[in-house]
Amino acid sequence: MWRFVHTGNRSPAENMAIDEAILTAHRQGLVPPTVRFYGWSPASLSIGYFQQAEKEIDFEALRERGLGFVRRPTGGRAVLHDRELTYSLVVSANYPGIPGNVTEAYRVLSMGLLLGFRRLGLDAEMACLHQPAGKDGRLSTAACFDAPSKYELVVEGRKIAGSAQMRSKGVILQHGSILLELDAGKLFSVLRFPEPADRERMKRLFERKAVAIQTCLTRKNLPPATMREVEDAFRAGFSEGLDTDLPESGLTGYETELAGRLAAEKYGSDGWNLKR
Repeated sequence: MWRFVHTGNRSPAENMAIDEAILTAHRQGLVPPTVRFYGWSPASLSIGYFQQAEKEIDFEALRERGLGFVRRPTGGRAVLHDRELTYSLVVSANYPGIPGNVTEAYRVLSMGLLLGFRRLGLDAEMACLHQPAGKDGRLSTAACFDAPSKYELVVEGRKIAGSAQMRSKGVILQHGSILLELDAGKLFSVLRFPEPADRERMKRLFERKAVAIQTCLTRKNLPPATMREVEDAFRAGFSEGLDTDLPESGLTGYETELAGRLAAEKYGSDGWNLKR
């Protein structure tokens, strides 16, 4: 049996700390596998574990726009967390039905995303090919969503959800963004580029490759979705995709205490966020 936790809008440090606290608690057998939904306050930029913060991010622009910042424990590229629903999944790698292969495990865990988008009336599919950015010699971008990886979600060939996964001592953490709206201008204003023309060119390319829920609904002559409708669709989607009930729960005292320490000592520190 899984559980469902909705922690509301939190600071960037708190959000990453809570994901890690749930992972640790599950590894210790203190909590069941968990689906978590959350938001960000303030709107924030997160970067992947391996990105070079000072080289790729314009921190002065971040401050001017009032955006938060955090390094994720997972890989991938920069994501602007603003008008979106963020999800995380924590489950043991040996849980029944979870493939040992990382890519195939990603496919199984992402079925809830596919079903969630379809519940909203969108013709979502899983991408089946991966084309590494920059393979053709063009300038690559630090931004996520500019190209779908294998088994990521696309609508009309454009990426609509970005996710990343890590494994720690036999436990999987997968988290990602479900975009309601997309503000490419804001995202690209806080990324560094060699020349202003490069920024504009990559922003236009990004806008051709990424899309958000509200835009897709408008194209289908469907009304905009409320956040509650999106949450309900994806909670039901994950329940169906994982073949389990998702009773609502809160964080345990252990998770709350651990998350507080991780937010203060790790995810809120320059030592972690600027370390590369």
